Amino acid sequence: MLDWLTDNKIPLGRWIADGVDWMLTHMAWLFDAFSEGLGAAIEGFIDAMLWVPPLVLVAVFAGIGWYLHRSFKLVALIVLALLLVINLGYWEETVYTLGLVVFATVFCIVIGVPTGIAAAHRPWLYSALRPVLDLMQTIPTFVYLIPTMIMFGLGLVPGLISTVIFSIPAPIRLTYLGVSGVPTALREAGEAFGATHRQLLWKVELPHAMPTIMAGVTQCIMLSLSMVVIAAMVGAPGLGIPVLRALNTVNIAQGFEAGLAIVIVAILLDRVCKQPEGGRNKDRK
Repeated sequence: MLDWLTDNKIPLGRWIADGVDWMLTHMAWLFDAFSEGLGAAIEGFIDAMLWVPPLVLVAVFAGIGWYLHRSFKLVALIVLALLLVINLGYWEETVYTLGLVVFATVFCIVIGVPTGIAAAHRPWLYSALRPVLDLMQTIPTFVYLIPTMIMFGLGLVPGLISTVIFSIPAPIRLTYLGVSGVPTALREAGEAFGATHRQLLWKVELPHAMPTIMAGVTQCIMLSLSMVVIAAMVGAPGLGIPVLRALNTVNIAQGFEAGLAIVIVAILLDRVCKQPEGGRNKDRK
């Protein structure tokens, strides 16, 4: 029985390879156009940030933190942490990493949040999506790099697409949980006041689900940062490059400093994107 199973192997790998070859043969122009357009957008965004003097950009980030949270502690954390990154000599790599994470997060939000809302309103859709999301989160991340590198070449674009594939299940799942977890009594109260389906979504469901949705956004950012080093293997610039160099040369100092810069970016993005507790308390009042 065992010999029969091994002798009659299902050629799943060959089918996938044939599918990729077919797409490369018939859709290479589409992949090239997509790669060039998306690459130009990302590089333009990053070049614009690099054109701004580092200290001015630090002040802009601090201003964003103050505008969102009105916290002197957060502003001080942003300024001191980014000055440390500049001091360590990883400012340019940090800007590249930040650009990659921002674009990946925007893609995940634009696709993931509406998908999560649709799945919350259609249980059959979430039942169909759940195995796909499980597959996207459990497949080793290195596997994503092979087809994306073949289709889109080396650079930022394959790194971005691999990051989006790995990160997008988080906003979909948490948006679904937030919207589907709205109390029935709250929905019925909205319907009793004559709210349409659209008004019910925007004025009842999304405000109630917003903390959970923002948790999904934060988790998406953390997952995107976890792909920084892996994306560097397909030529994506950023903090993953010095980490890989440190790994190849067993350079403890360089590896620690680059890793610390990644941790700083993660902490700052987490603090800035976290929903203010004061805002939630005010809403309850």
